Amino acid sequence: MVASFQQRLQALNQDFETFDNLRTLQINMGNLCNLHCDHCHVNASCRGTEVMGPETIAQIALFLTRHPGLTLDITGGCPEMNPNFRELIERTDGLAAHRLLRSNLAIMAETGMAWLPEFCRAHQLTIVGSLPCYLEENVDRQRGKGVYQRSIQVLKTLNSLGYGAELELDLVYNPGGGFVPGSQQALEAAYKAELSGRHGIVFNNLFTITNAPIGRFREHLEADGKYSDYLRLLAERFNPDAAGNIMCRTLLSVDWQGKIYNCDFNQALKMPLTAEDGREINIAELDGENMGGKKILLSQHCYCCTAGEGSSCTGALVV
Repeated sequence: MVASFQQRLQALNQDFETFDNLRTLQINMGNLCNLHCDHCHVNASCRGTEVMGPETIAQIALFLTRHPGLTLDITGGCPEMNPNFRELIERTDGLAAHRLLRSNLAIMAETGMAWLPEFCRAHQLTIVGSLPCYLEENVDRQRGKGVYQRSIQVLKTLNSLGYGAELELDLVYNPGGGFVPGSQQALEAAYKAELSGRHGIVFNNLFTITNAPIGRFREHLEADGKYSDYLRLLAERFNPDAAGNIMCRTLLSVDWQGKIYNCDFNQALKMPLTAEDGREINIAELDGENMGGKKILLSQHCYCCTAGEGSSCTGALVV
């Protein structure tokens, strides 16, 4: 039996289970994706039906206007597949201090998507590209045959446009199974040596992200009879030094319909934030400045964010 994550956090420091201040607005544009990855917590695929529309995009732009200086973190699914992706980027130009595009990279090699790298450069987007390993066989096993080579092709194109030098290009490592990432610093050094040596590719930072035991990854764990073992592993690797830095203390997540969550994992689990009367909170009525001190919705999947060096959308919490 794994101890309650919430109780463990409370015993450590009750402030750790409350929201601090808003620094990052993460928006999930929907579950459309050109890939079908084993570790995907939102079960994204080419059959996805959740697509953020112009009305929600307009509300996000208005929120950013009222709350300047935030980081806008754009994710999916594959956000670039959303037919309103251009509109989102153009409407939020100049409204955020920093804009991150979480890309699976391979989308930029698909037919009809060759415009994406130059579009991203023109709008000064930081690209956070998913590349769960520097070895071809491991990537293709996790993400699908041919994905590694397409990703390498795209990374070379991005390098030619200045990404990895004057424009930020970061990569994401996800474990290929039920284990916690090793040292982010050591993995980054290995990635840089291997990608440079094999392909002449450069990038800025590597982010290690622990797989959350939800969505498609949970389904694989349960099919192998390893879900309980994985949850126990995460709990055994609980790191008190990471607990105070969990991303849900400074990040809010917006779904394709504009509903608000503490994080993208809670969004996948349909755990929205609610007002005192029980209504689900929408971006149109959100006041980020009044969120300080509010309780975060926590559950057992949250152990993935405090295991080992810790895990967030920008990698390890303790290095």
